[in-house]
Amino acid sequence: MFTTFTALALAGGGLRLVLQWQLKRRWQIALSVPQALAGALVVLAGLPEFLKPIPFPIPLGLTLGLLLPDLVLTRRGL
Repeated sequence: MFTTFTALALAGGGLRLVLQWQLKRRWQIALSVPQALAGALVVLAGLPEFLKPIPFPIPLGLTLGLLLPDLVLTRRGL
């Protein structure tokens, strides 16, 4: 059985995959988030509620699933 964290990470990754595929198919654009911003969002999602400087309602697993390609892969523009 999957834990809630794993299920949310897989759901986020699947959502990102479908969104990326549809954007590429319809408008030939690629969605990407700068690595520094992606890292900051993952850290913000992982902080305990009383340490968060701003409210961030998205769970860590979903955030990690959505932003994992941006954290792992390096994109270089032409």
